[in-house]
Amino acid sequence: MTSDKATGRGRLEGRRIIVTGAASGIGLATARLFVNEGAAVALFDVDTNRLEQAAGTTGGLPFTVDMADSAAIARGTAAAAEALGGLDGVVNCAGIALLKTIGEISDSDWQWVLAVNLSGPFALCREALPWLRRDGGTIVNVASGAGLLPNGPGSTAYSASKAGLIGFTKALAAEVAPEVRVNALCPGLTQTPMTAFAFEEHGDAKPPLSAASYAMKRAAQPEEIAAGCLYLTSGESSFVTGSTLVVDGGRIFH
Repeated sequence: MTSDKATGRGRLEGRRIIVTGAASGIGLATARLFVNEGAAVALFDVDTNRLEQAAGTTGGLPFTVDMADSAAIARGTAAAAEALGGLDGVVNCAGIALLKTIGEISDSDWQWVLAVNLSGPFALCREALPWLRRDGGTIVNVASGAGLLPNGPGSTAYSASKAGLIGFTKALAAEVAPEVRVNALCPGLTQTPMTAFAFEEHGDAKPPLSAASYAMKRAAQPEEIAAGCLYLTSGESSFVTGSTLVVDGGRIFH
């Protein structure tokens, strides 16, 4: 199944999809691509100002939702389903990174990272499933290469949350098949506001040290990760569920 530019039909024509973290980075790139491919998109983010800007540039519908707040997720999901006339897909892009060693991280730090990166996607999937089960829905959980191969100090909470998200994805895929397909996507370092610290001393002309060992010798652009989300959401991946798609420029393949 491919885009038909002659007829104006895209790979997601008629699909109604929630994208979280949609105000910036991978979420914004995914929302933009999905709208261009014919989907009606509900944009979830905690940053209201950026969210309104994203709505203006993508054509998606904005919903201010804190992914650390399960009650807000329930309200947002119901509102999005009502506004879109149902739901066909979810893409969990929202995430936070906290660089602290095990000796530095507090209980509240740990709980916050897991709340946004793991409990938030769980809550959204739970709320969306009644709609997704009706007509072959899809879920894509954006995890991280750090959930497969943690390789740096200060990432205990982040890596644990993303590894948990991968495990949750596989378990959920088994539970809700064949009505709903559920997959994880693991990016490598991607140039987004969340990872700006990694680029501060290098600029665009030189890859950060963390990407030097990648086979591609660079970080990803958000649009490259969004393309993976499109594949896992579209009919092109109709026989794919419970998988972990690694889009990391060769970070872990060796």
